[in-house]
Amino acid sequence: MLFATKTLSRIQPTSRLFAAHFARCQPPRFRSNVHTSTHRIIFSGIQPTGIPHLGNYLGALSNWVKLQNTADASDELLFSIVGWHALTLPQNPRQLSEARMDMLAVLLAIGLDPRRSIIFHQDDNPNHTELAWIFNCITPMGKLRRMTTWKSRLAASKNQGDDADIDEAGLNLGLFAYPVLQAADILAYKLRLIPCLERHLQATHVPVGDDQTQHLELSRVIADQFNRNFKADKPLFPLPTQLITPSKRILSLRDPSSKMSKSSPDTSSRILLTDTSSQIAQKIRSAVTDSIKGITYDPLNRPGTANLLAMLAACNNDEDVRETARRYEGTGKNHGDLKKDLTEAVEEMVRRPREEFERLSKERGYLEQVAREGAQKARVKSEATMVEVRKRVGLS
Repeated sequence: MLFATKTLSRIQPTSRLFAAHFARCQPPRFRSNVHTSTHRIIFSGIQPTGIPHLGNYLGALSNWVKLQNTADASDELLFSIVGWHALTLPQNPRQLSEARMDMLAVLLAIGLDPRRSIIFHQDDNPNHTELAWIFNCITPMGKLRRMTTWKSRLAASKNQGDDADIDEAGLNLGLFAYPVLQAADILAYKLRLIPCLERHLQATHVPVGDDQTQHLELSRVIADQFNRNFKADKPLFPLPTQLITPSKRILSLRDPSSKMSKSSPDTSSRILLTDTSSQIAQKIRSAVTDSIKGITYDPLNRPGTANLLAMLAACNNDEDVRETARRYEGTGKNHGDLKKDLTEAVEEMVRRPREEFERLSKERGYLEQVAREGAQKARVKSEATMVEVRKRVGLS
């Protein structure tokens, strides 16, 4: 989901990203406010709206790989390219089709493994939209009107930094109701029968950023409303609980007052995971800093310099940014030195994913196979939820 982390992302989504983490326990780097057991079901998604940039990677995607690599053998992981969410804003059909495959190649290139994780296109699993429609029928309009992130998404699509002047003129029903689809994405995988254990595993945790907290609360409202409307021996849906995952807030290289964004008209404001070495160097050289001598970490008074230090710290194994800044104290180094160090660190970090993307993007048959097999597995898992949903609402 992206959701959704301090980002299946705004999962950057203001939401290009959102993440749903269904868990009974978390590894040390991922915290929850409840005690859980040992089996986890993890679901996260990202919109196919262009090649991810460094902010996407450091803010969310790298966490997906960490989740996969630290998961217990019994854990199940699902990572989805959420095309239906992308349609809530105007898209060029040909570009969207290409972006779907490009995003799949990116997910594989950064280290997601289809032998370990289920990787699929959301739009290949109709259970998501079926459940969303059922949720639409029980979701009060008043609840949706209190959602504010649609304004941010419209502002981002129009390259406006402030959403204060955004009105409902550009609001469509899909964008207005997309938090309901997000709830369906989260809750579709809440239930799975384990024959050998003869018990149900319930999804209870969702990692979201501050901008997605409203959507998590709505998911809780919808789950509770369904449980009360369609009662049985026990509630069908657990109430999702927020899960906090580590993330980095990476700002625009050209305007450090706003987040790094794929929608910005200034391409030098962001570093894409597919940028060449020369493109990375050029963009970092042109990054906005200040005229103050020396290198210090002061986000309030030196936002441009602070942003470069934060990026460098993130590239250096998530080092504390203040520790990164201290290495420049008393050295006489200036912004040129900092930008050189950052260029080398970013290049080292993206070099392998970039090479893998270039290779995988040419293997369309393999990408289609991964997507096809992943969708089949996802449908099987979500169908267990939908069988019970249909039974409770009277559609079976």
